[in-house]
Amino acid sequence: MSSRPRAKVRVQEDHASTSLIVSSRERFFGTTWRMILVLLATAFALLPVVFVFSSAINPAGTLTTQTLLPRGIESLSDMTTNFRKLMFDAESLAVFPFWNWVVNSAIVSVTSTTLIVLSTILSAYAFSRFRFYGRKTLLLGIMLLQAFPNLLAMIAIFLILLEIGRLSTAIPQVLPFLSFIDWSFLNLFVLNALGGLILVYVAGSAGLNTWLMKGFLDTVPREIDESAKVDGATAWQTFWMLIFPLARPMIVVIGVIAFIGTFNDFVLARIILRDKENWTVMVGLYSFINEQFNRDWGMFAAGAVVAGTPIVIMYLLLQDHLARGLTSGAVKG
Repeated sequence: MSSRPRAKVRVQEDHASTSLIVSSRERFFGTTWRMILVLLATAFALLPVVFVFSSAINPAGTLTTQTLLPRGIESLSDMTTNFRKLMFDAESLAVFPFWNWVVNSAIVSVTSTTLIVLSTILSAYAFSRFRFYGRKTLLLGIMLLQAFPNLLAMIAIFLILLEIGRLSTAIPQVLPFLSFIDWSFLNLFVLNALGGLILVYVAGSAGLNTWLMKGFLDTVPREIDESAKVDGATAWQTFWMLIFPLARPMIVVIGVIAFIGTFNDFVLARIILRDKENWTVMVGLYSFINEQFNRDWGMFAAGAVVAGTPIVIMYLLLQDHLARGLTSGAVKG
C-alpha cells in the first residue's frame, strides 16, 4: 500500500521535471527569436543613417562611387572633405549659403516653438479650468480641424499670405483715416518671408497640442487652484506660479515635437519661401540633389548629418523630461 503512492509521487516528479525542461527550452528559443527580430529591426532602422554618414565622409562625394564602407580615405582630412566644402569653402557658400539656411531654420524653429508652447498652454488652461459658453463646441472644432491633412490647406495658405502682402497698400487706400499707421509691418508675414512661415506653423499646430496639454492639466488636482484662491492669488498668479511648473514635463514634450516638426519641415517651407536667401536647411539641402543629384551627394549627406545633430543632442538632454511627460498624463489622477 505504501509503495504505490510513492511510485505515483515519483511519476509526478518526473513529469514535472520534464515539463520544466521543456518550458526552459521554449523560453530560450522565444527569447532568441525576439532578440533576432529586435536586431533585424534595429539594423533596418540604422542602415539609412549609416549610409548617409558613410556618404558624408566619402571624399569622392558622388552617389555612383558610394559604398557602405567608403574607399580612398587615407587621413582624417579626407573624411572631412565634404564638411569643409559645405561649411567653409567660399565658392561653395556663394552658391549654397548653408549658414544662412541654418540661421533661418533656427529663427523659424525657436520662434515657432516659443509661440506654440505659450499659445498651447494658455488655451489648454482655459479649456481645462474655466467653464464658458461654446467650450465643448470649440474643443470639438479643434479636433475636427486636425482630421484634415495639411496638404488640403496649402493652396489656401499660399493665397492668404499673398493677400496679406497687399494689405499694407490696400488698407491706407480703403481706410484713409488709418493712414497714420505704418502698415508696412505686415510685410513680415507675407509670402517669401520667415514671419509668414512662422505664422503658418503656429496656427497649424494648435489643435493636437491643445488636446495633449488639456489632458495633462486635467490630471492636476483642482484643489491647488482652490487653495491659491483662498490665499488671494489671481488666476494669472495661479497659472504662472503653480500650474506652469507642474506642467513642465508636457511643455517639454510639446516643445520638442514643435521644434522637430518645424525644423524638419520641407513642404510648407518650400511653398512659402521662394528666394534662396530665405530658405531653411531642409529646403536648401534639397537643392543639392534637385538638379545635380550625382555631383553634390556628399555635400547633401554632410548637411544632413550637421542638420540632424541638434535634434539628437536635444533628445539626449531632454529624454528624462520626455519620458515623464508622455507617461504622466496616461492615467488620470
